Amino acid sequence: MDRDNLIYEWNKVNGGENKPPQRIEFDDETLRDGLQSPSVKIPPVDTRIKILHFIDKLGIDTADVGLPGAGGKVREDTLILAKETVTAKLKVTPNCAARTLEVDVRPILEISQKIGRMIESCLFLGSSPIRMYAEGWDIETMLKHTRESVTFATKNGLPVMFVTEDTTRADPETLKRVYLTAIECGAKRICLADTVGYATPWGAFQLVTYIKKMLKDAGVSHIKIDYHGHMDRGLGVWNSISAIVAGADRVHATAICIGERVGNTPMDQLLINLRLMGWIDNDLTHLYEYCKLVSESVGVPIPSNYPVVGKDAFETATGVHASAVIKAMKKNDQWLADRVYSSVPSSWVGRKQLIRVGPLSGKSNIVWWLTQHGYDAKEELVNAIFEKAKVSNRLFTDEEMKQIAESIVK
Repeated sequence: MDRDNLIYEWNKVNGGENKPPQRIEFDDETLRDGLQSPSVKIPPVDTRIKILHFIDKLGIDTADVGLPGAGGKVREDTLILAKETVTAKLKVTPNCAARTLEVDVRPILEISQKIGRMIESCLFLGSSPIRMYAEGWDIETMLKHTRESVTFATKNGLPVMFVTEDTTRADPETLKRVYLTAIECGAKRICLADTVGYATPWGAFQLVTYIKKMLKDAGVSHIKIDYHGHMDRGLGVWNSISAIVAGADRVHATAICIGERVGNTPMDQLLINLRLMGWIDNDLTHLYEYCKLVSESVGVPIPSNYPVVGKDAFETATGVHASAVIKAMKKNDQWLADRVYSSVPSSWVGRKQLIRVGPLSGKSNIVWWLTQHGYDAKEELVNAIFEKAKVSNRLFTDEEMKQIAESIVK
């Protein structure tokens, strides 16, 4: 049978998931914004270099390598990471965060000069009324900081992305004034930040739509739009996708959702969804290794049921489900085995479909496991394991299965 007829695509009915016209770009915030998580430990810089190489292998366009304005070791490590992109000839390009102050921009300029590459400067400024009230800012103060910092950066050759924090709670007129001021001073990108994870997919779509129209009405056609999401309402992935649908050029995310409070948009889930939708063709075979390395190095465990890279993502033990996978495997059809009981092909992310044995398993699970691990699946052995499985309160690990099999074989 034609594989195209094996899955009915409700997701694409009536134009759903139509690919947007712009190329979708990605900015990985794992090594800077991600490390602001209350639970993480900061990995040594050599480990961060390894993470940077995985970011590159995943085809991610840019990576935030630090906020050197913080000084001290942060500044030293930012230099090391930025330099690695040059010496290792990585395709991923570095960017750095900075407040809208010359004192923050100058270290980025100095690092750029040392590595021989101009680093994108991500200059951020709070923009919502609630933030302005708390800080005691007025719009003229904000515009002054914007003009001074962006002008200093661009006059010294640094490309600028101007970031408004808390954009999803900011009023249109304030956004218009600060963005157009930044653009007049030389900013080439603007970033709409859902800093506290307030947006819904509808809100993200409306915000980007407004900004696109505002730029068009102002006669500005060369500016790219970024969207930076957080997970406070659990909507980061779909907010980012809605922003892309509305015309955002680049979206920001972190590995396994690490970041301030409950975290940033998860890069892993964003990439796999966009690949499944056919909007990107990035090679994601290193996605699991990338997430595993980040998890181990920052001390944040990946939940067993976490999508795609969690331990349980491609494991099944339930009799009916496992039987379908086993039948597909017996056909020697990896494509079928990867999809008959999974919406995500495990092979895309460097993993495999696994059959386990537990209280809900049938004998076919046991036969399959035994043959895959070099045992003769004799009826006596299968029945003995089956009886033990039925009184268990969980799935057996591979090691436990081996111990049971060896004890019975003896």
